[in-house]
Amino acid sequence: MRIFRHYEDLPAEARGGVVAIGNFDGVHLGHQALIGEAGAIAKDLGAPLGVLTFEPHPRSVFAPDDPPFRLTPLRAKARHIEALGADHLYVLHFDLDFSRRSAEDFVDAVLLDGLRARHIVVGRDFVFGHKRGGNVELLERMAARKGFGLACVQPVCVGDGGGDDGGDGGGEVISSRTIRECLRESDVHGAAKRLGRFWELGGRVEKGETRGRGLGFPTANIAFGEYLRPAAGVYAVRAGVDEGAGTIWRDGVASIGFRPTFGGRELLLEVHIFDFSGDLYGRQLRVAMIGYLREEVKFESADDLIDEMKRDAERARAVLAEVDGPMPLENSVAGAR
Repeated sequence: MRIFRHYEDLPAEARGGVVAIGNFDGVHLGHQALIGEAGAIAKDLGAPLGVLTFEPHPRSVFAPDDPPFRLTPLRAKARHIEALGADHLYVLHFDLDFSRRSAEDFVDAVLLDGLRARHIVVGRDFVFGHKRGGNVELLERMAARKGFGLACVQPVCVGDGGGDDGGDGGGEVISSRTIRECLRESDVHGAAKRLGRFWELGGRVEKGETRGRGLGFPTANIAFGEYLRPAAGVYAVRAGVDEGAGTIWRDGVASIGFRPTFGGRELLLEVHIFDFSGDLYGRQLRVAMIGYLREEVKFESADDLIDEMKRDAERARAVLAEVDGPMPLENSVAGAR
């Protein structure tokens, strides 16, 4: 998959395709269904499959003081979209100037003159352009007038019984917002049910205070960056150095918290990988959150903490023994193209 940070002067092979449009934060089951529909249309037309998204996320432009909320910063989002079979990813820079473009200008300048899109695929509630002036009805009128194809994909719902059904099935519509709520409430399985895979954090391993090594549990420390802050506590995880589809996943246990036993003030992600002794400093680590084990607790002594960490490791191994893998996108509702 090729990534383009612009829409003008694209090479011929990156134009004339089917284009799925959205923010796609999380690349959840609803997003996967939308991109999967675009992929099916692209296959029928013998055209490339493109995905158009925006960076930074528009919410961070309009509400810059909001706490971090991203489920998938660009690196993770691109990896998941590539797994769905996209040929091209168009990442358009979003700022206040871009937000002032009219909906009609966005269609004419970006989608038609720039991308030369043959067919556009959006969700039912898609809105765009200055003051959200564009919607599916506008796209339908412009498609009829200008001759491009348009598909509007219904939302994917998750029912009370845990199965997925279509947008008219009466269940809860899957959204990035509900997934964020699950993670803030430590419901990693609820998030996974909506994502089609376990939620991942990722980032470069940084040097810490090596306190975990002194306690017998060496950890890889990762800054949260743009990622949503999930519920503090201890989790069963699978982790691996980022090698894309070739990532080798290893079992582990992770702590998200402030280290109250040692008077910590900064929220940290600390990952202990079982039976691993390699050097991870400076490497990009992926961490899939498999199960929530317990809340963060302040212990009276380091010895009490060590005893609990041993119990955490045993509980994590038990949880992970019941899980086959980090639920890759290839097993999700949309599948790979």
